[in-house]
Amino acid sequence: MSVKIRLMRVGKKHSPKYRIIVIDERKKRDGRYIEQVGFYDPLTEPHTVTIDSVKIKSWIQKGAQLSEGARKLLAHK
Repeated sequence: MSVKIRLMRVGKKHSPKYRIIVIDERKKRDGRYIEQVGFYDPLTEPHTVTIDSVKIKSWIQKGAQLSEGARKLLAHK
């Protein structure tokens, strides 16, 4: 099983919010995930990013890969 850390969109139309989740890469974007490791709200000023770095590090050590969007968010944090 290949695991990814990626974004899952939540929120209403024109009001996006994203969960940073750990999920099997074969699942849909909004499918059932293994664990939530953070949250991102792009509409607040400044952007709200909350990340549980301990959980992310443990998943990366277990072999999880970062998606492009998650990699960009973690680079700014």
